[in-house]
Amino acid sequence: MTTIAITGATGQLGRLAIAALKAKGEMPIALARSPEKAADLGVETRAFDYTSADPAALSGVDVLVLISSNDFNDRAGQHKNAIAAAKAAGVGRVVYTSILKGDASPMILAQDHIATEKALRASGLPFTILRNGWYVENYLGALGAALQYGAMIGASGEGRISAATRADYAEAIAAVASEADHEGKVYELAGDVGFTQAELAAEIATQSGKPVVFNNLPEADYAKALVGFGLPEGFAAVLADSDAKSAKGALEDNSKTLSRLIGRPTTPMKDAVKVALESL
Repeated sequence: MTTIAITGATGQLGRLAIAALKAKGEMPIALARSPEKAADLGVETRAFDYTSADPAALSGVDVLVLISSNDFNDRAGQHKNAIAAAKAAGVGRVVYTSILKGDASPMILAQDHIATEKALRASGLPFTILRNGWYVENYLGALGAALQYGAMIGASGEGRISAATRADYAEAIAAVASEADHEGKVYELAGDVGFTQAELAAEIATQSGKPVVFNNLPEADYAKALVGFGLPEGFAAVLADSDAKSAKGALEDNSKTLSRLIGRPTTPMKDAVKVALESL
């Protein structure tokens, strides 16, 4: 059996990816900065930190799933450390979670991913690149506030966003990590049916029975609002840039590659809204 290890195993996507692999009969290794936090996953755990990236933690690993770091302090450098450790450990293939459209993406957020993709190609390691689109949960995380204030805010205008759930993307990770015919492939992954933030707000209003509208703001005003919510200025600027670029199609993809990989349609936005409302 192929030995698969997953970085960021205690994160939201990492946990779902491990569950998806276990559902396919695999028993992956959970790599985490704090292994004790992965004890509930029911798999072998090893300590692994992007900043130090000890090759010993990757001993015997055939496929390393490199889930992109959520620490924006030299994220590309952290990824390069992990790639170097994989090469030193003799890992057979790296599966990396990149960003939709990769080097063609105009978003500031894409820069770390572009640098990581280049480092992966330069390493000589066999690889599979999963260019993940937006998570529906990026918007639904603020669902409580939207219901409280009757509005969602952003800078995406009429841009269509081909978002899918984290669970959809996790199933794609499980598919390409556990199968051998994905080496050298680059997959653009996104939800089957795109939506605007106004359509998302209307769906929330319909299902909740409460008035919710989408207020489109200029990019600078949206960034200021995010700072007002407590986000650091730099990160707020990156998020506002992503929203503004999505107004011009940066997060739209109609290839349906994700649904083909996972063997089913991606989760409809209305279903994701229903689950999110039920969890409040």
